[in-house]
Amino acid sequence: MTEAELYTMYKGIYLLKEIHTPQTLKYFEEFSFRPDDIIIAAYPKSGTTWSQEIVPLIVNGGDPTCLQSPNWDRAPWLEDLLTCSLNIEERPSPRMFATHLQYNMMPPSFFKVKPRVINVMRNPKDVFTSAIHYCEKASYHVNPGPQTKFLHKFLDGKVAYGSWFDHVKSWLNAEDKEHIMHISYEEMIMDLKDSVSRMAQFLEIPLDNEVIEKIADRCLFKNMKTNSSNFSLVPPKITDMSKSEFMRKGIAGDWKNQLTVAEAEYFDAVYKDQMNDIKHKFVWD
Repeated sequence: MTEAELYTMYKGIYLLKEIHTPQTLKYFEEFSFRPDDIIIAAYPKSGTTWSQEIVPLIVNGGDPTCLQSPNWDRAPWLEDLLTCSLNIEERPSPRMFATHLQYNMMPPSFFKVKPRVINVMRNPKDVFTSAIHYCEKASYHVNPGPQTKFLHKFLDGKVAYGSWFDHVKSWLNAEDKEHIMHISYEEMIMDLKDSVSRMAQFLEIPLDNEVIEKIADRCLFKNMKTNSSNFSLVPPKITDMSKSEFMRKGIAGDWKNQLTVAEAEYFDAVYKDQMNDIKHKFVWD
């Protein structure tokens, strides 16, 4: 199916028609935040699911019972259709959410209340690599087709949720810097315990070393791969895991097995042009 059939245009970017309806986007735009809300902001395939496991464990002092519900319930995407039916307004604080949208697309209440945000970023080459596998199995995404063609779509922002460059730059350039923590997928891979500790400190939740170690162990890729975070609860007609597992490899640098030399060189050229004014030091640079 084509972009016109599966996607809707919202503020200049493609969103998924199946889960981003006029009803849910209106709900999103009118949403009332609380100062102690916690938001995980990440471009798709950048570590959202991982963060939806880590953050609830931090908030609940390492108690794994908080993970009994699937990630789309414990830290739902604000812009998704399902969220409208979760009675979010009745949840006790601190509430946890996720979003794939850019900073400038957040609702008016967000800028007024200034809740805390954990912004997770990932090497865009690995984001692309993960995305092409995911789009091949997800019925609500346009089939990626030939890799080079999809690469150009990705780099031009003509994919669901728009440009990786626009998304990352919007959060890095956000005005409310003291309310936003930036962390990368690669940093989490290199030292998950330290990443958990830094998130807890940012959220001002005191955790002892033993709890931090337990959270880090619970959130290792090999352990998450065997629980409900692997999206095994999603019906095959929506996401066909026989084509590729949702939690595929969980590594950094897999793009080297995916991109041709010519594709990698083109990617680098676009990246250099798009990110030349960004001073943030990325792990993958």
